[in-house]
Amino acid sequence: MNLIALHTATPSTVDALRSNRASTLVQVLGIVAFALLTVLGAKVRVYVWEVPITLQTLAVYGAGLFLGGRNGALSQLLYLGLGLALPVFAGSDFGPAYLLGATGGYLVALPLVAFVAGRLTRRFNTFAGSLLALAASSLVLFTVGVVWLHFAAGHATWFESLDKGFLRFAALDAAKVGIAALLYSGVRRLG
Repeated sequence: MNLIALHTATPSTVDALRSNRASTLVQVLGIVAFALLTVLGAKVRVYVWEVPITLQTLAVYGAGLFLGGRNGALSQLLYLGLGLALPVFAGSDFGPAYLLGATGGYLVALPLVAFVAGRLTRRFNTFAGSLLALAASSLVLFTVGVVWLHFAAGHATWFESLDKGFLRFAALDAAKVGIAALLYSGVRRLG
């Protein structure tokens, strides 16, 4: 197998989960499962700056890869909806006020991140293709997150926002992208 190939025509069982032909029950279960995985990922957190280090984005990337664009985005919309009434975000706060806080941009971007990952991996479904799709998703996440952080946190300069909202997380996010792509391509190879 060519390591830099972006697409393989070899079918996989996971493709059925991503398909609109999957039963409604299977799709709903996938959406709920990835929303709950996002909750769990958010609870694994370390606060270093305004933006916590979590495993949340690993679940979001997985939602896009395994569920596809539409259902991946729906899983993250469910997660955000839960966060309006329950303490599912990093920390114990919840509600609309939390979504408008410094990390709100990252949270609001989650459905779009999953959507981009899912849509791109329709065409780019190999390991290299998944890496490319998740890199694009990560770019969306950090663009929305840093812009929001800049204004919500009142940083004096854009460099401060880039530093606190992206640069300090870039290596960790690259590792999450690699792990998610590796998991997805491994599951695809299983059949």
